[in-house]
Amino acid sequence: MPINILMPALSPTMEKGNLAKWLKQEGDVVKAGDVIAEIETDKATMEVEVVDDGRLAKIVVPAGTADVPVNQLIAVLAGEGEDKQAAPAQPSPDAAKSPAKAPSNAAPPAAAATVAHPSHAAVGGRVFSSPLARRIAKEFGIDLAQVKGSGPHGRIVKRDIESAKGGSATPAMPQAPAATATAPAMSDAQIRAFYRDGSYEVIPHDSMRRIIAQRLVQAKQTIPHFYLTIDCDLTRLLAAREEINATAPKDKDGKASYKISVNDFVIKALAMALKAVPDANVTWTESGMLKHQAADVGVAVAIPGGLITPVVRDADAKSLSAISAAMKDYAARARNRRLKPEEYQGGSSAVSNLGMYGIKQFAAVINPPHATILAVGAGEQRVIVRDGRIDNAMMMTVTLSTDHRAVDGALGAELLAAFKRFIENPVMMIV
Repeated sequence: MPINILMPALSPTMEKGNLAKWLKQEGDVVKAGDVIAEIETDKATMEVEVVDDGRLAKIVVPAGTADVPVNQLIAVLAGEGEDKQAAPAQPSPDAAKSPAKAPSNAAPPAAAATVAHPSHAAVGGRVFSSPLARRIAKEFGIDLAQVKGSGPHGRIVKRDIESAKGGSATPAMPQAPAATATAPAMSDAQIRAFYRDGSYEVIPHDSMRRIIAQRLVQAKQTIPHFYLTIDCDLTRLLAAREEINATAPKDKDGKASYKISVNDFVIKALAMALKAVPDANVTWTESGMLKHQAADVGVAVAIPGGLITPVVRDADAKSLSAISAAMKDYAARARNRRLKPEEYQGGSSAVSNLGMYGIKQFAAVINPPHATILAVGAGEQRVIVRDGRIDNAMMMTVTLSTDHRAVDGALGAELLAAFKRFIENPVMMIV
């Protein structure tokens, strides 16, 4: 019978998406794994694949349609000789409770084939699984090839991973709590009362700005923030950076193979500090404390209309040149909204650097599910006292925001002291 193709949930927090482009037309024959459409989320533009062979019999939602709810019918896939009428929906119990949003651990309707990034069942050696299932499997070191999927067409979903790890009580990387409504906003009547007609322009919120607003409200309402500030002497770091960049290998055109930034040192130093103070490399959950084995550091990147936080995995073990290359790649693809969900989800801490804008000091809002975030200010010449003598040095102020449920004051101070030690002794990050 015909198979319904539904709007996929490309991330745990996705509720709606824009159907940007159809890459196949009605009547086209498609094979499992073919990319059939591009969908814009609040963070990125994603390619989506079909999981069955067949013919794209009917496109229900045209290209360019905005705010299509997750689980809404967008197209119908038919086999040979079948018509284009949609199959009757047979929602799972979880889906029936919330038809507009597919829970990350619930199977889509039984008669439907959900297209998703990257896929579902095992076809031609490929293992098809949901993004959440892959992330949890990685967290627990589970080989997806050994897991039997219970989702549509054998797709591996969250409950399969939970079963594979034997019902362990150890908590997996949590999703961010459901976003609550943003703080009360001005009504149209209040706007007219405060501002003269014709003195303003109303610019509708796009999906990215709405999600940012929801997550910031959620973070400030649910996370007890605690702040610690320290000054770091950049004298040795800047000298090391200059020498490293001066000796970088060059290609035949004389272009250096890398150019290390101060922010690359900051990312590496925070990752090494998390490894040096493992009790601070954690995430608070209702069922227990997640103690991370890897030092995965998110880095806030400004893009048109908002920001995104790609994650540098195992940043403590990466060379400065590898971190630099990764960040250049992430920043370029982030501006074009081409990052994959697994590239900006997860991590245990983050860096927000406004030093390039001349900001001396600020406190950043924690990005759930992280327990800490480091706000980095500009390096500037300051008069200091060194060994009892007045001197001047290039100083940088950083502020660590912590989730006080997971990282208290003394532990946060220990983490910040470790960060300062690495920043002020950069040779420790190179050897």
